[in-house]
Amino acid sequence: MGIIDNINKLFDHRVRLGIMSVLAVNEAADFNRLKELLNVTDGNLASHLKALEKAEYISVEKTFIGRKPHTNYKATKIGKLEFKKHIEALEKLIN
Repeated sequence: MGIIDNINKLFDHRVRLGIMSVLAVNEAADFNRLKELLNVTDGNLASHLKALEKAEYISVEKTFIGRKPHTNYKATKIGKLEFKKHIEALEKLIN
């Protein structure tokens, strides 16, 4: 098994890498917080979140605060595991 076998193509993009980095160190983050931290547009963030959700690396919880929709994101167990393997593979590649 080669060094790059655990590099996950889904984390190739900086926005997806950023989303997982935020969710790895925080219990959860909402859409606006992720948008602010990653400095991306609504549409850009939404498409990357959708890709991570489809892979079941993040979970989505939609609620209402008053009449305003509020969307929270969390890394799933598998998402955290895959992200950890990806980071370890990158570290091995660098060293």
